[in-house]
Amino acid sequence: MRVAVVGAGNVGAGLAKAATAAGHEVTVAAAHQENAVKVAEQVGGAAAATAADAAKGADVVVLAVPAGVAADVLAEIKDTDAVVVDATNPLNETYSDLTTGGSSQAEQLAGAVPGVKLVKAFNTVFASRLGDTNEGGLPLDGFYAGDDEQAKQVVADLLASLGFRPIDAGGLRMARALEELAFLNITLNARNGWAWQSGWRLAGPTA
Repeated sequence: MRVAVVGAGNVGAGLAKAATAAGHEVTVAAAHQENAVKVAEQVGGAAAATAADAAKGADVVVLAVPAGVAADVLAEIKDTDAVVVDATNPLNETYSDLTTGGSSQAEQLAGAVPGVKLVKAFNTVFASRLGDTNEGGLPLDGFYAGDDEQAKQVVADLLASLGFRPIDAGGLRMARALEELAFLNITLNARNGWAWQSGWRLAGPTA
């Protein structure tokens, strides 16, 4: 799979490394090209000058950028045929709440740039677990949500290739729950001084 990662921070770098290790063809773009080049060299991928360049020919484009700039990046790649994954979490400046009351970041992005095949995914996973998807002999859950079934299948395949157990959370409306789930994990780690290694897994029979 050809994966474009927009963002060279912890999440972008972690995802680029995990995707490359899984055999995907990875291209990295960032606000500062030198950061994209650095990550690409570290993981064995390629660097692009812009998000639009990275998206050309990609099967999946992952927005691994701060939530506040995600809409601008999406507008830059609005003509892409790739599935776009929103991996952002809309935390406020004090990390005490989300900024999207009554909606979700993903829904707002989809409304701002209609026509893009947008899926919410990877936002419930800490960067430290993107390349470490097993806990206690079992895979961590990779939740995803979206309104395009074919696009969701592409994301499910990507999650599975990285070692996650893909779980379809439903339509893009459920991105609200996924963003709250990420906020809960962040809050638990910050409040309790945990090691930022915790992940989610549903237990019990699903059949």
